[in-house]
Amino acid sequence: MNKAILLGTTGVAVALAMLGFGFVTGSPQTAKADAVQIAQAAPADTKIDRAEVEGIIRDYLLKNPEVLLEAQEALEAKQKEAQRVASLAIIKNAKDQIFNSAFDGVVGNPNGKVTIVEFYDYNCGYCKRAMEDMQTLTTADSDLRFVLKEFPILGPDSQKASVVSMAFHLMMPEKYGEFHNALLGAQGRATEAAAIKVALSLGADEATLREKMKDPSIAEALSETYDLANKLAITGTPSYVVGNEVVFGALGQEVLAEKIEAAKAAL
Repeated sequence: MNKAILLGTTGVAVALAMLGFGFVTGSPQTAKADAVQIAQAAPADTKIDRAEVEGIIRDYLLKNPEVLLEAQEALEAKQKEAQRVASLAIIKNAKDQIFNSAFDGVVGNPNGKVTIVEFYDYNCGYCKRAMEDMQTLTTADSDLRFVLKEFPILGPDSQKASVVSMAFHLMMPEKYGEFHNALLGAQGRATEAAAIKVALSLGADEATLREKMKDPSIAEALSETYDLANKLAITGTPSYVVGNEVVFGALGQEVLAEKIEAAKAAL
């Protein structure tokens, strides 16, 4: 009787393992059929001992650890697809916030048919390196509209520099591109003082600039961006929205160019 119980327990455990393995490797029908056959072969009065089942499954996984890697890959792919679908809905419902915020700077063609939005932080080293990608892409494509969305996530200095940047944009939007390139491309840490120095070098009046920095709508706009980034699962910089796709990280000019062409094809 003990032998029958063990065989039944083993059969159920192996069936579960095979079923799980089949789903991971893309053959659920075959695995399910095998599992059913094994389970049916077990004695009807078998009582499954939890500890024995867990031991069998543990032994199986130790001998076949690649199953865990495949399961992890499958889970990550499923989560990625779920996030992509969720992002589509968010981009559709928040188009103006993403692509047409009054607080975002625009470089390239302001009337371009295709828009790429970059979430950036002035103290992000990857953003500094990605600035050349933006310049190259806008120079090469006269129909590209490049939106710069302030997303200061690297501490108080970044936040204060962004407030100056947004105040300058409200005052002198025609020179925002120059301001952005100068501050992002500068050596050392971007701070409030550094940002003000750049603004003054471009002709801003300091008293007017400091008054604009107190505008409560700037804090509201930053809060809106943080909320938007959270919904889009953006946690780092640079990140981009191109068409209906969110692109994470500084992936380089070639990857961005491919995404831009895909967005054009979808128009």
